[in-house]
Amino acid sequence: MSTTDLYDELRPRAFAIAYRMLGSVGEAEDVVQEAFLRLHQTMQGDERILSPRAYIATVVTRLAIDQLRSARARREQYVGEWLPEPLAGDPSPAEQAETADSLSLAFLVLLESLTPQQRAAFLLREVFQYPYGEVAEIIGTDVDSTRHLVARARRHVQEQRPRYHASRRQQRRLAQRFFAAVEQGDLRALEELLAQDVALHGDGGGKVPALGRPLNGRRRVAHVLAAVAPVLARAGGLRFQVTGVNGGPGALAFDRRDRLVGVMGLEIADGRVQTIHSIVNPDKLQHFDRVGDIGALVRGARRTAGDGRPAGR
Repeated sequence: MSTTDLYDELRPRAFAIAYRMLGSVGEAEDVVQEAFLRLHQTMQGDERILSPRAYIATVVTRLAIDQLRSARARREQYVGEWLPEPLAGDPSPAEQAETADSLSLAFLVLLESLTPQQRAAFLLREVFQYPYGEVAEIIGTDVDSTRHLVARARRHVQEQRPRYHASRRQQRRLAQRFFAAVEQGDLRALEELLAQDVALHGDGGGKVPALGRPLNGRRRVAHVLAAVAPVLARAGGLRFQVTGVNGGPGALAFDRRDRLVGVMGLEIADGRVQTIHSIVNPDKLQHFDRVGDIGALVRGARRTAGDGRPAGR
């Protein structure tokens, strides 16, 4: 089989591992490209590769572990709350069955509390169902140590992991109601849709205005959403397009020039929005087409408030 054929066959799984390890689309793409470059170079030499699948999984995982170790220091210096780079679009039935909720923003944030090696062992075993022996070979340790890594990671994840029970249709319907209420600034509707202990997380990376820390509580979150979104809609044409975000309900936010200025993902429990992740850092949206800057909308809203006239007139 040619390298091109192997790339087409193995790339989806390679990217799935790298993205869950790193929480970054760009870094995951770089890791995958490097892994396939090494595969190609090795195949051109004298060394024989018995299992390209195992080779790619091993190289991707080890590169991701190294990348995650170096990224930890950068994330400690990050301005505001760090959130993963989002993925948009509804997964296929096969992808949905394979990945379950391991792609959610909340789950990826939770994985940040694991060590890089724990994260790799847990993902390979619990999400991608690799046997313990193969996981041990990939991360370069023995089976007993691998079992210990997975057990510790599993225990931590089970203690912290939120559990959401709602069909995809129910999630989509609630997301549509939620984003319509946000656009309209409907405070009463928002309070009805939000859980009592709802948490709003924002990631602007110091590049654009965003929450510096999580906002908690139904009333506080509802008031912020009802106050901000309608102003940005009037000033810059902010609108939401409901879609899948990291395997769950969410929306893309566009300005009046149809440029993407943010992505919001929702976690839903018991018919209420439990968690909201809002990524507006333009650096984390570069893998989308036509990216804008929500900061421009905010500045336009401030000018509008200052002169009393709608922006653009």
